[in-house]
Amino acid sequence: MKLNCIFLMMTVSVGGFTACTDVLNVAPDGTLTMEEIYADPDRVESLLNACYMNIPQKGYCYRFFEPAVVSASDDGWTSEDGTGGNLIYDVYKDNVSASGHAMRDYNSSDVGGSANGAYWSRFWTQIRLCSQFLECIETAAVKSEASRERLKAEAHVLRAFYYTELVKWFGKLPILDHTIPFDTDFSELERQSVYDVATFIVSDCDAALQSKELPWRITTESEGLRVTKALAWALKSTIMLYAASPLHNEGQDHWEEAYRTSRQAVSELKANGYELFKTCTNPTLFGDYGAAAFHQLACQHADYSAAPRDRETIYQHTQGGLFVWHIGYIGSNMSNTYKVGCCPTQELIDAFETVDGQPVLDLAKPYLDENHLQPNYHPANRTYDPNDPYRNRDPRLYATAYMNGDVIIWDNEPVTVETYVGGPHALSFEQSNRSATRTGYFHRKMVTPRACGTNQINNAPFKYYRLAGILLDCAEAAAEAGHPEEARAAADEVRARVGMPPLPADLAGEALILRIRNERRVELAWEEQRYFDLRRWQKPDGDLSATCKWLTAMVITRNPDGSFAYQRSNILTTPRGGWQNRDLLLPLPLAEVARLEPLTGRKWQNPGW
Repeated sequence: MKLNCIFLMMTVSVGGFTACTDVLNVAPDGTLTMEEIYADPDRVESLLNACYMNIPQKGYCYRFFEPAVVSASDDGWTSEDGTGGNLIYDVYKDNVSASGHAMRDYNSSDVGGSANGAYWSRFWTQIRLCSQFLECIETAAVKSEASRERLKAEAHVLRAFYYTELVKWFGKLPILDHTIPFDTDFSELERQSVYDVATFIVSDCDAALQSKELPWRITTESEGLRVTKALAWALKSTIMLYAASPLHNEGQDHWEEAYRTSRQAVSELKANGYELFKTCTNPTLFGDYGAAAFHQLACQHADYSAAPRDRETIYQHTQGGLFVWHIGYIGSNMSNTYKVGCCPTQELIDAFETVDGQPVLDLAKPYLDENHLQPNYHPANRTYDPNDPYRNRDPRLYATAYMNGDVIIWDNEPVTVETYVGGPHALSFEQSNRSATRTGYFHRKMVTPRACGTNQINNAPFKYYRLAGILLDCAEAAAEAGHPEEARAAADEVRARVGMPPLPADLAGEALILRIRNERRVELAWEEQRYFDLRRWQKPDGDLSATCKWLTAMVITRNPDGSFAYQRSNILTTPRGGWQNRDLLLPLPLAEVARLEPLTGRKWQNPGW
């Protein structure tokens, strides 16, 4: 089955809680009835295609080419902060409410023609489509019983995928394992705990994993978006991590279960050919430094082959690209550029250890003041030099950010990055200046070297899951569940790829948990993990004031002797929006809540909205 033409378009209510089966079973205008569709094997496969049609692009594919989820975390700050009416502008200004929230409601097809956003309405539509398909596939006409088995397994994984995405944004959800007719009594409908939703997601994945026909890996490009057993395991690992996390666990300890799930996920993935991408296959382009393979992995499309170059990527999109050859890059005073976009914050730069494996800051209290202007240096670090802050750092830093003094190739010529005051690439706090970094840094991780100026390379599509992320799921769950050796081993495997030393052999308890959380930040930067990690690590009565209220830039001054002086500065003189308790979860649409609360007699809205 080639995932190309979607022939079936459906509409449901905002929440997706009303089924359209009855409507589809009649055809007053002469179109096909559902009975006719299920009698045709080709149309049955096309019906499953409809279940795929709202898998979103991510990365730079949000409204106006904005990496919105990164820009709304403490890892990035965007030069779109002064563009009124833009998605991220409203988030930064706190112009959000239950009736209208930019992160929830935007609807964009800026890149590649693939619609993005509006997840509450889109994903409930997809969940209903998957449920309808599962209800009918057993008696539908198919090309073979093997085909029936694979199609059924895919529908289970897709429903699990959409449910997992909804949990990340909204938390507790109703569990709908079947389509609901119009005349249903909705009075019993309620939001179930994240753990119960996770159990349902795991059951969908387990149903798919029992299929002998669902492959572990896609080997032909025409099937690129189709789901696999590898994705089913990744979803199981991810959703159990969320269910065990403080924001969602309702005071229950699910860490041991999360650990067992992620440990088995890692084991099954490795047993079926998944491994970290450790060797750069294009050193001419990416170099031969410690993070060259890491950088190549981030920049290049995972290949579809029975013996692929990239055995780490578990699931990626196929359409469009991250589109960063002229944005999210150096921008200022450079030819063939559009805007700078989102740039790494000083907080992200601070997260990268020195090469001896010591954190730069004390992770338990990284800053001595609320505004992050007084770094609390780790007492055991003897390598970091505040007067030469980018030397001797974790190699992943050099694959993640461009810093003052770095050299890039622009229009086939070497250009030195000069972000110091008065330099050609200097930062600017003027919110009307879209061509300047707000932080003193530029994004590098997902930009292919030399893909700038006239060398316009549309980068790889977004990678939803890769083995390193599942290893770090396992590390976190193991640390939380009291298995420090297993936690260190999983994290060390990821660190070894870039030549970073193992975690200290005696590291355990809260100190180990903090190191693994920081490892997630460093390894998964710009991959839409940090935004959700910060939230799930909070208790329901917590907030993001320590991480997201104040963010900083590095202001660099060039001294007469050519050396540099470094001074931290807040990017804004007022707090950035999105740090309050209510911001831990998105609000449900106000109209949806207004419909459901009178019907059910239960509160549906998330706290604070």
